[in-house]
Amino acid sequence: MAKKEKVFTIVDIETTGGMSARDRITEIAMVKVVNGEIVDSYETLINPQRSIPTEITRITGITNDMVRDAPKFYEIAKRIVEFTEDSVFVAHNVRFDYNFIREEFKSLGYTYSRKVLCTVKLSRKAFPGLRSYSLGNLIEHFDIRVANRHRAMDDVLATYDVFKRILDGGKVESDLENMLNGGIKELNLPGNISMEYLHSLPEEPGVYYFYNVYGTVIYVGKSINIKSRIFQHFGSIDDKTEKLSKQAHTISFEITGNELVAMLLESREIKSLHPEINKAQRTKEYPFFVFSYYDPEGFLCFNFERTSTKTEKGKDILTYTATKQGAKSVLYQASKHYELCQGKCTLNDCGQDCFYFHSGDCAGASIQKETTDDYNERAVMAREYLFRIFQEDFFLILEGRNHEEQSLVLIQNGHYRGFGYLDKSQMDLGFEEWMEAIDYVKPTPEADRIVSQYIAKNKGFKKVLV
Repeated sequence: MAKKEKVFTIVDIETTGGMSARDRITEIAMVKVVNGEIVDSYETLINPQRSIPTEITRITGITNDMVRDAPKFYEIAKRIVEFTEDSVFVAHNVRFDYNFIREEFKSLGYTYSRKVLCTVKLSRKAFPGLRSYSLGNLIEHFDIRVANRHRAMDDVLATYDVFKRILDGGKVESDLENMLNGGIKELNLPGNISMEYLHSLPEEPGVYYFYNVYGTVIYVGKSINIKSRIFQHFGSIDDKTEKLSKQAHTISFEITGNELVAMLLESREIKSLHPEINKAQRTKEYPFFVFSYYDPEGFLCFNFERTSTKTEKGKDILTYTATKQGAKSVLYQASKHYELCQGKCTLNDCGQDCFYFHSGDCAGASIQKETTDDYNERAVMAREYLFRIFQEDFFLILEGRNHEEQSLVLIQNGHYRGFGYLDKSQMDLGFEEWMEAIDYVKPTPEADRIVSQYIAKNKGFKKVLV
């Protein structure tokens, strides 16, 4: 049987700026390539429904007057779908063009997904040693004739010239296949999961599930790009990949709209489903945990241990930490703030000549100088301090699963309480409406830690105090 010829669509766009989530497309050009030759083309200006910055006009030559009567994106969306269908999406720095087009479709409530190839990456392999692999430098290097740089069709034709040189060189055929399939060989995939199915997966933040032949979830994962992450699973060589390849039968997913909700949902699902291949995950992320207990004399005490299924069983877990020193640090802060016995906090041994008692730093619980009732009154507050990671009630407002909604993450009474989604049109109805949108969960130290670390490391959210 003759090998099916690949069809490529080379695409270039011009935009109002460089951020796909904020800026809009002002022009698109596409050429369809079969057997190395152009067989069809399409180009149009697009009304971005906002003004074009002066600096962008200076670069592209596209003015507000030029796009005023041009079609809006939704009017040519079907043409883009049809033109690129059953073909590989090719562009120079493909993520830029592809992400912008995906974002435009997302605003229409449509998921756009294609196999992609980047001529920047291919050029590096096909033409090693150049000082730069920008389109401008390749045009200069190969003396490609271009009438209007930074206009979509002119740049598409220049990219086609570069792409044809790459194909004609015959040196990157295996690299081309690897880039298309993420380094995965189809024969290494589980029997019921095809390459075409992997390419159809969404490139959105969310949670994904691997099931065995009996329909049991064996692995739960999260990613800001579900498709890319699953490709990585099958493209790498490690114990997890080997287990997935042998046991996985089907895959499902749930789009969350943003990374934080994906992390929170993943954590909840792992706790609920106990997937076989996820067993070691929390141990790796949070190697230590702090817990409370009552000693034989009735004193409320605190300790920490290394995380494992065995050590956690039956413990009153207050928080998880990334290091042993981190566990000691939170216990030290609690002991200082509430004047607790360092011995009861597993920080020091306290004998009859306890230094901390004689220096006035504690009341001597370990040497019978303080009653359990007096001591535990402060220890209970320390326990709440260790467990209560947040000092305010608030909502985090993040991106939703589409442009018409936003996601809400609720922090209440010191803990993460759940997430939900609400249409943007309902966001001004007030906190009561927001509260009703939340899918409430029982507080856990791990979920609290996920939210706390996300807030510390990210800025793409809005915080609203309740």
